Amino acid sequence: MFTQGIYTTVHVLISLAGIASGLIVAMGMLSSKRLDALTEVFLWTTALTSLTGFGFPIAKVTPGLVVGSLSLVILAVAIFARSGRKLAGPWRAIYVVTALLALYFNVFVLVVQLFEKVPALEALAPTQSEPPFAVSQLVVLAVFVGLIVAAVLRFHPERQPGGRATV
Repeated sequence: MFTQGIYTTVHVLISLAGIASGLIVAMGMLSSKRLDALTEVFLWTTALTSLTGFGFPIAKVTPGLVVGSLSLVILAVAIFARSGRKLAGPWRAIYVVTALLALYFNVFVLVVQLFEKVPALEALAPTQSEPPFAVSQLVVLAVFVGLIVAAVLRFHPERQPGGRATV
């Protein structure tokens, strides 16, 4: 049986795997590479991150629960766009936007956790309403908006030699 500490460690490791694989997939999108196996890792570890987040004791609705719920809905759309609609037509852009939004949600939560758990960051923003926290989250948001726009414009795997729009 998992103790709370082991469960938390597993959840964090899954989250970090989702973020790491998602960043590589995002870079692949910028060069119009599908990276199919790594994309599967990204999508499923990101879904597992949200699902395992619901395994912690819940006393009230928290921002983490809201983000986790949104992430699962967005991931369902991304998986449908990729596997069900094979990235055809508008589904390519829908996939890019939803997959990268799910990655953004994980990075958003990572920044929250860093400001809660790293003493130097917690000292800068103990209530997470201080300017260092807000600026950090705004920078992350700006980077992801740019990334999403660039990926929508550049991710065209069907145009690659040997590329295909199917999974």
